Amino acid sequence: MNGVVRDFDVEAFLAEQGPAVEEALERALVTLLPTLPEVLREPLRHGVMSGGKRLRPILCVAAYEACGREASDAAYDLSVSLEMIHAYSLMHDDLPCMDDADLRRGTATPHTLFGEAETARAALILIPAASRQAWGACLALGRDEVVARQVVLELNRAAGSGGMVGGQVLDLFGEDQTLTADELDALHRRKTGALLTCSLVVGALAAGAEERTLGALERYAHAIGLAFQVADDLLDATASSGDLGKNPSDAALGKSTYVSLYGLEEAGRRAGQLVAEARQALGEADVHAAALQALASYIVNRKR
Repeated sequence: MNGVVRDFDVEAFLAEQGPAVEEALERALVTLLPTLPEVLREPLRHGVMSGGKRLRPILCVAAYEACGREASDAAYDLSVSLEMIHAYSLMHDDLPCMDDADLRRGTATPHTLFGEAETARAALILIPAASRQAWGACLALGRDEVVARQVVLELNRAAGSGGMVGGQVLDLFGEDQTLTADELDALHRRKTGALLTCSLVVGALAAGAEERTLGALERYAHAIGLAFQVADDLLDATASSGDLGKNPSDAALGKSTYVSLYGLEEAGRRAGQLVAEARQALGEADVHAAALQALASYIVNRKR
């Protein structure tokens, strides 16, 4: 695993960013929930507001700031469009027809509390809601409709069949199969990596980044997207469901993991290599962002 960035307190940074993200999510729900049938409001709120690392919106804002912009409420409003898509994916991922999970983020999953049909429908609402959220936030940041359309396109591309949804399909088909390294990478570049990559790209687009910077942030994101999944697999193999706040693990579902493929030690080295690739991408484009450097290390050193 890779060490933390010297002189940057990533835990303090995350603690500082967290409340701003939560406030932006609350603002989004204040607008969204009254438009929904009452039966869908609580499952949607639970799915969105049940905690988590909020890594995607934090990465989005960090990318925005790395491009020389100062974060505002509108920047956080943009960032939570990514968390809305992430929440939708978890709500569906945990359904009985998928992973049949009863615990997520240390709390009961929405379908166990509100029912399968209500949870599935509430999650689906988050897809167009996230697009509307991103569009409005881009305009509030002073970007024109051309940029706003590009941001919404990136968001939906990352969420769709070529990204997260396609990765989930590969994940389901991969149960009780032994995947090769290339197959496992392809799966997780979609399922986990696509939305993480989109977080950086959306932040950079909203900031008006030049192509060189945008490309560097995209390469950084590709590396940390895989690093995140390798770290997840390591945690699944070494920590209890109580420590992780989720159940069941991928291994328990008969899925190929980086630990089953490489073993604990080699998987740890793989995560470290990916962090080094992420940092190198920033350095090659002279993107001096201590937060992004530190977050790359945090992704593989986190405890849950």
